[in-house]
Amino acid sequence: MLTLVTGTTGQVGRRFVPRLLDRSQPGEQVRVLVRDAARGARFAELGAQVAVGDLRDEATLGEALAGVDAVVNIAASFRGVPDDEAWAVNRDGAVALGRAAQASGVERFVQVSTNNVYGTGRGRPLTEEDESRPGGQLWGAYPESKAEAERELLALKGLDVRIGRLPFVYGEGDPHLADVLKWAGRWAPHQRLQMAHHADVAQGLMRLLYAPGIAGRIYNIADDAPVTTVELYQLNGVEVPAGLHAFTDPDPWFGIISNQRIRRELGFRPIYPSAWTARDAGAL
Repeated sequence: MLTLVTGTTGQVGRRFVPRLLDRSQPGEQVRVLVRDAARGARFAELGAQVAVGDLRDEATLGEALAGVDAVVNIAASFRGVPDDEAWAVNRDGAVALGRAAQASGVERFVQVSTNNVYGTGRGRPLTEEDESRPGGQLWGAYPESKAEAERELLALKGLDVRIGRLPFVYGEGDPHLADVLKWAGRWAPHQRLQMAHHADVAQGLMRLLYAPGIAGRIYNIADDAPVTTVELYQLNGVEVPAGLHAFTDPDPWFGIISNQRIRRELGFRPIYPSAWTARDAGAL
C-alpha cells in the first residue's frame, strides 16, 4: 500500500509521518506532499517518497496521487490566518484532493478534522452523532471550513472517507502547550480543555487508515481526562494568575468529546490517558 500524507511540515504531520514509516510493513510505502522539496528532505532520509505540490494547485495533485492507495489529509490553516486562506486550504483544498483521489482510484481517504466543528456544548461529552451547531467561543472560519469539508468529502461517491476529529494536541516539544497560556489568562480556573498527545493522535489516525469496513465513519481521537485552566499553568510550570478566580465558564461542556466509539470499534487506548501521564513520562 502506498499512502500519501499532506500537511507533513505542521506540528501533527511532522510527528505522524515518522511513526507511520516506523510501523510500515514490507511492501508499504509513504509519500509526503510538500510545497518545497527542501522541506521534504528529512522525510526522504527516513524512507519516504517526496512529491512537490500544493492542495490549492489541482494541476499537481494528479502526479502526487499516481499509484496511491490511501490518503491522510492533515493539511490545515487555522489560528491567525485570514479567513479566505482558511477556506482555501481547509475546505477547497481538502475537497479538491478528495476529488483528485476519487479520480485516481484511491481506496481510502482519512480526513483530519477538529472537535471545534461541534460548535456549542450539549451538557455532556460530544459524540460523533452530534450535528454541528454554529456558535461558541472558537467558532469561525476554521471550524466552519472543516465542517463543510467533512460534508463534501463524505458526499463523494465511490471514495472510502474516514474522518478523525482532534482536540487540543500537545507533547514532544510542541509549543502548543505553552502557547495556550496566551488565552488561558481569560478562562475560568475550572474551565476544561480536551487534549490528545501526538503519540495518541498518530495511533488514532493509523487505526483509521488501516481498519477495514469503516467507510463514512467519524471518530473522535482524544485522551481520557480533560485538564483545567489551573492545570495548564501547572503543567507549564507557571504561577496561576491571582485574578483567574474572577472569570466564569460560559459553556462547561464546550469541546469536551467522547472517545468511546474509537475505543469500542477500533481498539484505541490512549498511550497517555492524561497530560499528567505524559508529564510523568517526560513526553511533554
